[in-house]
Amino acid sequence: MKHYTLIQSFCLVALASLLVIPSLQARPRTSVKSTISREENPNGGTKNSLILPYAFSTESMGVTMGVGGGVKGYGQDQLLLGATAFGSVDGAAALFLGMWDYRPSFANRFFLSAQGMVGHYPKNRAYTDVEFQPDTIHAGSNDSDMNDYAEDSGYDNWTDFRIEFVMPWGSAHNDSMQHYTLKNGLLQSPPVGGDTWNPLKSGVSTILLRQFNRYRSFELENGEKAATVHPFELAFSYNNTDFPSNPSKGSNQYIGVTHDFGWLESPNEWTFLEFEASKYFSLGSSDWARQRIVALNVWTGNSLDWNKQTNPDGSISITDRPPFYEGATLGGFYRMRAYPMDRFNDRSVIYTAAEYRYTLDWNPIGNISWLKFLKSDWLQLVAFAEGGRVADEYGSDLLKNWKADGGFGLRSMFSSAVVRLDVGFSEESTSAWVMFGQPF
Repeated sequence: MKHYTLIQSFCLVALASLLVIPSLQARPRTSVKSTISREENPNGGTKNSLILPYAFSTESMGVTMGVGGGVKGYGQDQLLLGATAFGSVDGAAALFLGMWDYRPSFANRFFLSAQGMVGHYPKNRAYTDVEFQPDTIHAGSNDSDMNDYAEDSGYDNWTDFRIEFVMPWGSAHNDSMQHYTLKNGLLQSPPVGGDTWNPLKSGVSTILLRQFNRYRSFELENGEKAATVHPFELAFSYNNTDFPSNPSKGSNQYIGVTHDFGWLESPNEWTFLEFEASKYFSLGSSDWARQRIVALNVWTGNSLDWNKQTNPDGSISITDRPPFYEGATLGGFYRMRAYPMDRFNDRSVIYTAAEYRYTLDWNPIGNISWLKFLKSDWLQLVAFAEGGRVADEYGSDLLKNWKADGGFGLRSMFSSAVVRLDVGFSEESTSAWVMFGQPF
């Protein structure tokens, strides 16, 4: 069993991540509403449940222990409920609750989701300056120093509420729900999209209305510093892929505008406009692979309300801007994965990525008896490269002096859901992330 050591560790860490790291920035923010059946389990129904104790250790939280669980398919086939709580010897403690894709009986094209988390952490990090001197490089900017950050204990609390409306055209013309059949984790039923780019005839279009709140604090020696937001987001997405959980062909597009009215504790009124697009190409199977996929992604955005002002002492401060963890940010789970969370943040951003996804014909997890309950369908090897930058205005500077990184990943489909372990390398650092779902 020695050759299973890495795979077993990946499974344990991946399971813990699903319960421990629900992300406010999870992508995509909209999803194709669906039910999935596996030919390997034709009589298994749509109901699934899991309760899992876990333990792990990280540099920022120390040795951490907790318990989490979730149920899916109870009451409604697509409805998912989840929760987790954990604590660490270094003082981290958190509680998470979530509900996804509840469909009201009186409006079958509307889907409601709500999630939230309260947590206290020993090492909250912020790459940001409240004010800075002219002609200096400020924290979080494209050319900033990797050690230019503030770090202290504090809270990171958030809630996220979403209403999604599935448009009555394309593949969702007759039914807001899509129904997929898989064999060995690969699509057997007709694809929802991918053959023709036409929102009226193919794929699924969704309108999103989102309201979210986040409070981050830093318990400094001279008092507590906090950053709070209460924004709304309005977005439109068009997913024209064959199988959204693991696309092999087609594309998707997302355009959204987020606005914070400066209500309650929000210190600024700000607006952020963004656009994202992805494209997928299938290279077919091979002697060693069930699937070979090239995936491309581009994302760009700009803060529309952004004002620099000179203070009486000559320093510069910026008003009407998102906090450092919203808007034009790079680094973390999804974009520029070799860098820490929100390592780069400014007014404008551009990001590009390319991945080669190689789904192995060999799946040893399916032969490990104590992991059979995961219903593992495949293992996928991934190589990726990323590039992009942030800037203080949306212009030609966005095309100069890009940051770049690259890396590899190990991914698996468990119970029709993808879990990934990505390791990224850059000139600054090496980072590893375990997360739910493909990055794009």
